Amino acid sequence: MVRGSDLERLPQSLLHEILTKLDVESLSSTAPVCKTLHFSASQALSSLSTIDFSGFSPDTWILNHVLHENKVLKSLTLDCSRLDSSSISIFTKDHLQEVVLLKCSLPCTSVFASIGEHCPNIRVFTLEMVSRAVLEPSHICKEKLAQMLKGCSHVEFRGADCDPGVFESIELFLPKTIKTLQLRPMSEQHAKQLIHETRVFRNSVPSSVDFSIPFSMGPISFKLQSLSLVLDGITDELLISITRNLSLLVKLDLEDKPRLEPLLHHDLTNSGIQSLGSCSHLTDLSLIRSREFFPATFRRVNDMGMFLLAEGCKSLEEIRLGGFSRATDAGFVSILHSCKSLKKFEIINAHFLSDLAFHDLADTSCSLVNVRLASCSLLTSEAVENLSSCKRLEVLDLWACKSVADRGLSSISSLNRLTTLNLGGADVTDSGISVLGRGNVPIVSLCLRGCKRVTDRGVAFLLHGGGIISKTLAVLDIGYMPGISDRAVFTIAEAGMEITDLCIRHCFYVTNASIAALGLERGYGEGRKPLRRLDLCHCSGLSVNLFGSLKRPSFRGLRWLGIGSTCLLNEGDAGLLEISSERPELRLCLNGCEMGCYDGCIS
Repeated sequence: MVRGSDLERLPQSLLHEILTKLDVESLSSTAPVCKTLHFSASQALSSLSTIDFSGFSPDTWILNHVLHENKVLKSLTLDCSRLDSSSISIFTKDHLQEVVLLKCSLPCTSVFASIGEHCPNIRVFTLEMVSRAVLEPSHICKEKLAQMLKGCSHVEFRGADCDPGVFESIELFLPKTIKTLQLRPMSEQHAKQLIHETRVFRNSVPSSVDFSIPFSMGPISFKLQSLSLVLDGITDELLISITRNLSLLVKLDLEDKPRLEPLLHHDLTNSGIQSLGSCSHLTDLSLIRSREFFPATFRRVNDMGMFLLAEGCKSLEEIRLGGFSRATDAGFVSILHSCKSLKKFEIINAHFLSDLAFHDLADTSCSLVNVRLASCSLLTSEAVENLSSCKRLEVLDLWACKSVADRGLSSISSLNRLTTLNLGGADVTDSGISVLGRGNVPIVSLCLRGCKRVTDRGVAFLLHGGGIISKTLAVLDIGYMPGISDRAVFTIAEAGMEITDLCIRHCFYVTNASIAALGLERGYGEGRKPLRRLDLCHCSGLSVNLFGSLKRPSFRGLRWLGIGSTCLLNEGDAGLLEISSERPELRLCLNGCEMGCYDGCIS
């Protein structure tokens, strides 16, 4: 072990170079070791131009300790969960150019005022409000918001469980220099008002104009290139308004979450899709109808809409389409063959998409890098075999494609650039998984959730197969798999040297013993990377005795732990308090959220 006296003999420049390679959390943890490291860590913190606190929520004292001597910070991402109003003055500095505030319940007026006054160089601003936060509609808040946005070119507002009208008047304050705008949630009516009134304010059009009637106007001074909205509905009227008034768009991302079946006369049709052709700069398009509240689809868009899209938007490089239930293979094939530069192709909930859509893929100049075909029930291993001709493929997501079987995995094993593979719900077996374990596919993230025919043996084949995946795999999801028990978790503890994120939710045969092995620094898998996120939700085989294994020094790198619907939550109030007190950096998720979510967490 290196002592403080030994460190003092090292050249200060060498220590500084080593410490600048560490992240903020690691730097903060090394500072208390000795005076030499404290001084060097402080120097390193003061020289960082980018600091990301998205995975760790600092309190006011920690934030002040990290930032008080830093005069060069340009980009700050901050989880605000543990901050109060007094912290605002700590992070609003004149050298900041980008501010991202996550999980924020700080007073919006104070945030806007402080950034507007103290951050004259601000160019990028992101605010993610939690449900208890309120964007005050007062004239003071609007005035401060206008001042803050004066120099911004990229603005993003996200509100969790907020009223869709919370951003109702933001169009009044948008600077004409803005290039990126994300607002979520927003009503369709307010979105149309934003688009029209922004145009009006830039061109001094009389307020008497009836915006329900399509019209043409003079040159646009509003330079918006990227627009992202989450709405209560996507309609022809909205899409036509966007394409006629924002013709410089490069990226358009629209998602709606209807609570009822949309009316046929007030929905998206082929005509709305056709209007996208007027956006000649468009390279990134996303149109998603979410099923979060109601299982609605775009009932009035069919293959003709896909043909019109393919013909009008041939420059697309990324496309995401969700909920187009009437489009068939013919419509999707037209996009694949017309958009020669297409790199990302995502289709969700397409009832009639089948293997036929990918039959001639090998005959095209396939440039696909990212393919997601989620909940497309007609797809089989044949589609996967055809996709394997795309040798540049890095991401393949086949979530809920239940007819994809072992034969498809043999094809996947030839993709030597593939880093992300989602086989959730597929009909694969231990034998198929062994093909991945023996292969040379450098998979970093693998999801096998709900693959009911994969057992402990499959996990052993995966990590002991002699292939490259045992050295590259960092994220593994084996949740909802009845064949998974302690044996699989022991294998991961022993051989999963790079695994940092592990989901084993709803694995009823997993017990305290294997979880304790995951937390050991020595013994099982000595030298492996420490886990950062672990999902144990609905693991009924666990007992409250597991709290002893969660104490320091076990799980030294753990930052998120999901324990919803386990006895740890039901009977472990004292244990929860002890763990959260001893490990303030650890998020304990109590609600059964997906891994990494911060809803229902304590820290």
